[in-house]
Amino acid sequence: MTPSMQTLMQFVGLQPNLFAANSRYLGLDTATLTNADGTTVPYIKRRFLPQPGQLAQVQTYTVVQGDRLDVIAGRYFGDADLFWRICDANGAMRPSDLTCTPGQVLRICMPAGIPGAPNVP
Repeated sequence: MTPSMQTLMQFVGLQPNLFAANSRYLGLDTATLTNADGTTVPYIKRRFLPQPGQLAQVQTYTVVQGDRLDVIAGRYFGDADLFWRICDANGAMRPSDLTCTPGQVLRICMPAGIPGAPNVP
């Protein structure tokens, strides 16, 4: 989005989307830090991970040698960019931790806020 388009949207009271619809950061608030010299730096407020046990599990996946999280996400969600949902479901801060051990069982869950019985295998 061009700076002039962003200014126009803010002028009429619209909040431009900074992130794609499949981003884990969509909907997060922004804030501004004012430096000592008066310049401002906008930033995205922190995203807190959901509690994995609160997400409705729909199935599991067993990791095999050479697996990649984006490929697994593409298979189950139809979108490789949704790999972060598998991270959320398994309480992982580093995506690579989930695929480094063949035989590890991953939870495949509904996104946060979607009703369902949590932890149902």
